[in-house]
Amino acid sequence: MINRIRDIRRQKGLTLAEVAAACEPPTTAQTIGRLETGMRNLSLVWMNRIGAALGVDPETLVKAESESQPQVIARLTDAGAESLPSPRDAILPTELLEGGSLVCLEIETGQGEYRGGDQLWMRQVAPEDAGNLINRDVLAPRSGGRFAFGRLIDRQGSLVGLLPPGVGKRQIVIDSPAWLAVAEMLVRKL
Repeated sequence: MINRIRDIRRQKGLTLAEVAAACEPPTTAQTIGRLETGMRNLSLVWMNRIGAALGVDPETLVKAESESQPQVIARLTDAGAESLPSPRDAILPTELLEGGSLVCLEIETGQGEYRGGDQLWMRQVAPEDAGNLINRDVLAPRSGGRFAFGRLIDRQGSLVGLLPPGVGKRQIVIDSPAWLAVAEMLVRKL
């Protein structure tokens, strides 16, 4: 098994000390460094602790040696495309997201900033967390198996107000949706 703790930690922009402090109970940056480099065994207990600290599923921290993984091989800077000192695993954004299950909204007809053929990957959240989602695109279930999609513009008590994409659309108000799904990642074919 190949340990991917360092790649995930760097992709999330965290230091060894920040991960160590986020562990429950807290540990030292040196211990996290030893686990990353394989100087210390990565047990199931450590996988659970570090996975929780990084906000990922523990099984994301390791991969089989035979499993092929997309690689990050270059970066685009002001000076143009540059090679990395050494390629590293590209961790899929869906593996880095925290909490809630993923759902996908397929865009068949372009609306607003979305084009036909786009896939919008969304993370389900509880309606009470909607206050943090103002000005984000969300999907909400409605009665009769229907859905509403748009920019979350208002939340008052159990009422949620969405503004659909496109010009001249009217606000949709939903009373007590069972859940909301917030847009996390747009996949667009080039």
